[in-house]
Amino acid sequence: MPAPTPSARPGSAGPGASRRAVPAVADRDVSPVPTAAVAHHRIPLDPASPLRDRGTAEAYVASVCFKHGPPRLVGTELEWLVRDAADPARPLDPAVLARALGPHAPATLASHPRPANGHRTTATPPPVPLPAGGTVTVEPGGQVEIASPPLPTVGALVRAVSTDVAALRTLLANEGLTVAPRASDPLRPPRRVLRIPRYAAMEASFDRIGPHGRTMMCSTTAVQVCVDAGEGEDVARRWAALHELGPVLLAAFANSPVVHGRRTGWKSSRMASWLALDPERTGPPDVAGADPGREYARRALDTRLLLLRRDDDGGASWDAPAVSFADWIAGRTDPAPTRADLDYHLTTLFPPVRPQGHLEVRYLDQQAGDEWVVPVAVVAALMQDPDTVARARAAAEPAVGRWTAAARHGLADRVLRRAAVEVFAQAGRTLAGPAFADLDIAVRDLVDRVITERVRHGRCPADEPLDDAEARVPADDQPPEHEPESPGPRPPSGGGR
Repeated sequence: MPAPTPSARPGSAGPGASRRAVPAVADRDVSPVPTAAVAHHRIPLDPASPLRDRGTAEAYVASVCFKHGPPRLVGTELEWLVRDAADPARPLDPAVLARALGPHAPATLASHPRPANGHRTTATPPPVPLPAGGTVTVEPGGQVEIASPPLPTVGALVRAVSTDVAALRTLLANEGLTVAPRASDPLRPPRRVLRIPRYAAMEASFDRIGPHGRTMMCSTTAVQVCVDAGEGEDVARRWAALHELGPVLLAAFANSPVVHGRRTGWKSSRMASWLALDPERTGPPDVAGADPGREYARRALDTRLLLLRRDDDGGASWDAPAVSFADWIAGRTDPAPTRADLDYHLTTLFPPVRPQGHLEVRYLDQQAGDEWVVPVAVVAALMQDPDTVARARAAAEPAVGRWTAAARHGLADRVLRRAAVEVFAQAGRTLAGPAFADLDIAVRDLVDRVITERVRHGRCPADEPLDDAEARVPADDQPPEHEPESPGPRPPSGGGR
């Protein structure tokens, strides 16, 4: 897990999550062990030490998920759907993707021969970073992802990531592959290409709920923006602001209208799937209150286990019993959980904003071409300083909580459109200020063009004909009827079978 600031691997609850085996029972009951005091609780420093009470576990979650410090750095994770350049409906061959990525390919994509006893003979070398330092990972359906290092300015971040994006596109093109301009796959059914225990267990768990887990895992992509949590009372304000801005930004950047050969009637089919998938794990909090550390810790412990790490060299299943982490602490499954188990459990939570020391914004659809720079710049601008955060929250206030309307209607929703005009005007003014002096003129022009030509006209990327592959998808006989904001989404169907 990253420490105080966005790391080179912020938020990797996907293939980059640790796959270390859970220690044997005999190894987990060694006593005494060193401890550290956190909020009057003694936290074992040994990650293999058992957690005996809920209060200690909550104190630990609050301490690692919200690292206080002045906001200095910004980072991003960019995901893309990969497809054959000549035939976007062709299933992705993971061997071709591995060949394209070469030394940058993560271990999860590679095939590692094992001897008869089931143990690896040599350690797998880490993937080589891209030219500007970004790390490549691969998601369950073969989506490629670049995780940037954290940098002190948006200008520096955009230049570094642009270098790595260009390098990645060249690697893919050398094998006849390209990336989709949408955040959802318009033609192919969801198909998992990573055969590792984590994703097998996730798929099985989500399948018991409905089809949306496979869609999310294999057929969608995002722009994730990572900012520092802040310090003192500003932590709660920044946490609240990112949630209050969520519906407006989701609507403005919605870019997934077609999934699995079906026009869903949603501008962000990706977010519709997330909201319907497993609300205790993926939905926004009911309230972003004054003590986000304690509130998130309670949520984390009350969320049921998605999977349990086991020794995967022997092919053991990672399926979990139907208990929450708090139930596990209370003894409803054996052996007792460790701090390492809790760390891993945190990687299986996927809320719209995820605290990982820094704050990771996860509700933004991937954009076409180089337009990923726009949500990165806008989020960073809106979180620039306490006064800007306050003004952004005031601008977004009429649209707070309208997640479903944002995913379904984008900026065609009049409340969201009016709020978006004010929010983006605030972002534009901040980007024109001295704090963003190193932002390249081409980025400024692109942000201005999106504001002028799209946001002010109540349009989002889903309203534009961005993807030639979508021409193969027949138009709906009847358009979806407009519906008022509802407590929960009615997500796209037909995928994930």
